[in-house]
Amino acid sequence: MQVVQEYVQRWYESGLEPDEYICHGRSGNLVDIEEAATGERRQVLTFCTNDVLGLVQNPAVQQAAIASIQQYGTSNSSCSVLSGRIDLHRQLENEISEFKHLPHTQLFLNAWMALQALMDAFCHLAIPVPGFQHTRETLILSDVLNHGCIVSAITNAGTRSGKLFGYSPRVRVRAYRHCDMDDLARKLKRYARPDDRILVVSDAVFSMDGDIAPLPDMIEIMSAYPDSVLVMDEAHASGALGATGRGIYEHFGITPQTALDKGIVPLIMTTFSKFAASAGAAISSPVPELKPLLNVSPTSIGTISLPPPITAAALESIRQVRQNPNIVQRLQENTRYLRSRLIEHDFEAIGETNVVPVLLPQEINPKVFARKMIVEHNIWVSPIWFIAKPRLRITANALHTHEEIDRLISVMVEVRKSMYKAALKPALDVSSLEAV
Repeated sequence: MQVVQEYVQRWYESGLEPDEYICHGRSGNLVDIEEAATGERRQVLTFCTNDVLGLVQNPAVQQAAIASIQQYGTSNSSCSVLSGRIDLHRQLENEISEFKHLPHTQLFLNAWMALQALMDAFCHLAIPVPGFQHTRETLILSDVLNHGCIVSAITNAGTRSGKLFGYSPRVRVRAYRHCDMDDLARKLKRYARPDDRILVVSDAVFSMDGDIAPLPDMIEIMSAYPDSVLVMDEAHASGALGATGRGIYEHFGITPQTALDKGIVPLIMTTFSKFAASAGAAISSPVPELKPLLNVSPTSIGTISLPPPITAAALESIRQVRQNPNIVQRLQENTRYLRSRLIEHDFEAIGETNVVPVLLPQEINPKVFARKMIVEHNIWVSPIWFIAKPRLRITANALHTHEEIDRLISVMVEVRKSMYKAALKPALDVSSLEAV
């Protein structure tokens, strides 16, 4: 552990560690938090939650979770293959399938496990079957800015999970430039072989840049490769894109059938931690045969199934979205208002969704900027300084009011003025700023 201890000590000395806050309660977008380092408590207005539709505190969602505990208990305590599924699992899968226009859905504990299961199921199938030979290699192409859960899954796609040595055909992974369809087309032409099984995977909305994958162009390019598979990770698209929150296909005015009509197999990963006031993930497919493979994948059969309260909360949340599309429209209107106000005050807000990254000048430390906002003004935003280009990451949600957004903007303007002045002072003053 010596290396770990020395590394973390230097990490802290360099000021790279995140500030830690403990939540004690929440009402709307007002959160009672405690600063872990000092124990100081304050109530803050949050712009960093992924509860994009404000359903975490929805009474119907809360009651559904409570009722499920009373009926099933707090956990299923095993995987569905070994101890059966609860009816809530079936209901949730059916609800997602209808919502995403793909008939076959499998649940998972989280997105990381869902995508690893997909790699296992698609690339390596399940167990040896008499009379069947798997001989075709897989080519995977991934957007270079895809989320870490995608990167982790494709990095480990070379062998089936839980197997030190694999005997499946080789899996080749290549990256293409961010949302660059010319590069995707070039990479497919360069690396695809006649007998390859091709899988292209992308975020629908990119979590650090707030932009949207060019889905229609992707479909058009992939149509030259019949039976290729297109995986869209809709973690930040579900509930946020499209008139009724169905995601990226609805955003572009199409359905997964559009891909099918072009000879492409569309897969969608839905996660519940953003729009569905819960946790967990699901993969939906038009191919019924994929589901049993996902069900016996190591990240499914090797752990518990989705617990009842988590399942019930996600199920009721999706029903709320389908019954009340106006909450999606409120989110989209708040997104437009927030972005317009940032531009009006000369902030560099990139992307186009409710995930609003604000790039700062190189001399401004985003962690210090965010800390000043929370300590001096009780506004909570997320600073990003080590997993992407330094920025503030602001998220709009359906519960925000224009008055709250205006308050955010005025605080950002005030903090910017104070930090720009400090940045122009001699080095000694700059070092004192780092201690704020």
